[in-house]
Amino acid sequence: MHPGDSTLSGEPTPPLQRFLIAVVPVAAAGILGSIATTPNIPTWYANLVKPGFTPPNWLFGPVWTLLYLMMAYAFWRILSLPKGMPGRSAAVTAFVLQLTLNALWSWAFFGAQSPLAGLVVIVALIAAITATIRTFWPLDHTAALLFVPYLCWVAYATALNAAVWWLNP
Repeated sequence: MHPGDSTLSGEPTPPLQRFLIAVVPVAAAGILGSIATTPNIPTWYANLVKPGFTPPNWLFGPVWTLLYLMMAYAFWRILSLPKGMPGRSAAVTAFVLQLTLNALWSWAFFGAQSPLAGLVVIVALIAAITATIRTFWPLDHTAALLFVPYLCWVAYATALNAAVWWLNP
């Protein structure tokens, strides 16, 4: 089934609405995460002991921008499917859950200044991203594959988060 194909019962979400539903929540998650993160980078985060595999701070912005664009496009593809398509509702739910955990991580790690809370959230985020890929796959392989770099980056971020927690008792 291709995005926009409505041979099953129910039309896909209308184009403008689909765009807004795909982009606005992703942008909001990025902005909310940034609100918790940005003020803590030059202060609290700068003073943490970090592992040798920590990337430079400038890398996070471009990587997350690309990942958020890929997430929004993948979600747009799912929203392009007929509303009655089996599995679409579960895919939307999985997407919303992972996006919520994505934003929550910044508040747990940076906002609460708690690597342990961040680690708890990011482990749940990995499970939610995996569930999103699994629910997207039968509906749209491209949408599912767009989440693979995100899963890889969050797995790396999990190792980084765990190391920061370990190095800063």
